[in-house]
This record gives sequence, structure tokens and C-alpha cells, in this order.
Amino acid sequence: MEQKCTYGSGDPGGRLHHCSCRCQGSHGSFRWKESHRMSGFGWNQQSGPIAPVLIYPVVGVLLMGLCMTFVVEPIMGGINTGLNNALTGMGNSSKVILGLVLGGMMAIDMGGPFNKAAYVFGTAAIAAGNYDIMAAVMVGGMTPPCAIALASLLFKDKFTKEEREAGPTNFIMGLAFITEGAIPFAASDPVHVLPSCIVGSAAAGAISMFFNCTLMAPHGGIFVFPVVGNAMMYLVALVVGTLISAVLLGVLKKKVA
Repeated sequence: MEQKCTYGSGDPGGRLHHCSCRCQGSHGSFRWKESHRMSGFGWNQQSGPIAPVLIYPVVGVLLMGLCMTFVVEPIMGGINTGLNNALTGMGNSSKVILGLVLGGMMAIDMGGPFNKAAYVFGTAAIAAGNYDIMAAVMVGGMTPPCAIALASLLFKDKFTKEEREAGPTNFIMGLAFITEGAIPFAASDPVHVLPSCIVGSAAAGAISMFFNCTLMAPHGGIFVFPVVGNAMMYLVALVVGTLISAVLLGVLKKKVA
């Protein structure tokens, strides 16, 4: 005996599931054949809205974390350790040279690995009771934004209209010890801007060390000047470094067409 039956049923999406079955009593077997469209219930339909919100971010963060832990960290950690060891050895020979190097490092990448290595070295020196190192670090970081702001006022033909408008705000960022304010200017002309800033920052750091300026705060710019030792000469170091970088920017940068 063989019986065929077809039926249809509505699903929540309003689509029909078509099924057909055939029963064969003589062999006692039952065969089920189903052809349907499982829209709304399949994996693709379920994961579609979730993937961009949950799956992709979680997998992406996991992969980036593994990459940072096993690829980037060993390399950059070794570089940072080497820089700290070199700076420690330099401090035993000449403080002025150490101040020059630390000041220059603050302007090399303006927030990157070299900048952060110098900054961490300065904060560690505070914990050890050596306050002159942090003073050189901070004045070296304050110089690039201040120098760019001054140069944008003195050498207007070397900057675009947008740069001239944004330039004066770097006075505020520089005085607040936010070196990153100089990054857009350095990114647009790194060949001329970076060397100019490095020389000025190095000079400021060396002058700070030469006059034994000290700083017990790890950040703050002019807002922590009340706790700066020999504040007058510290201000002189900032002004001299700013002037050197500003003049170099005016000399090295090409005129804007």
C-alpha cells in the first residue's frame, strides 16, 4: 500500500513549507522528503544581524590582542627596555647630554614610542627622587606646539590658510604639555617640521638640565609651574627652545604656492 500526501502550513514569515511523504506498508519503511525554505530560521538569517555587532568585533579584538602580545610587544618592549637602559647609563655621565637627548626624544614622534619612553623614564625618575629629569622631559614636550604656533604667526607664507588658522591654538596645547597638537603639522611636512622641533626640544631639555630645573609633577605644563624648581630659568629654556624651532621652521619649510 502506498500513500502520498502533501500539505502546507504557514510560518511566522508568511511563507509555505512544502512537504511530501510516501509510506510503504509492505517494506515497513518510512521515507520523508522535505523541500522547504527556512527563511528566518537558518544560520545565515540568524547570524546576519548579530555578526557585525558581536561576532566580528570579538574575533577582531581577540586577533589583535594575540598579535600585540606575541608579535608587537616583544619587539617594542625590547626597544623600550634598551632605551631606558641607555638613558640610565647616560645619566651617570652628563646630565646636560641626558637632558638634550630626552628633550629631543619628546619631539621625534610626538606621542609615539620614543616620546613615551622618555616620559616613562621621567616619571620613574620622580619616584626615585630625581626631579630634574622630568623637568627636561616636560619642557621638551612643550616646545614643538609652541614653536609651530609662533612660526605660523611669523612665517605666514610657509603655512596654508588652514594651518595658519589652527596654529595659534598650539600655544594653548603646548603650554598645557600636549605635544600631540603638533602632529598634524608634522604629518603634512615631516622632513622639515620634525628636525626643527627636535633641535628646539633638545636645546630646551639641555638648558633645563644645565640650570638644575626640577619638577615634581608628571604632567600639567604651566599649571604646575608653582612646583617647578628654578622656574625662571625653566621658562627661559622653554622660550629659547621655542625660538630655535620656530626660526628653523621658517628657514627650512618651503613657501606655500
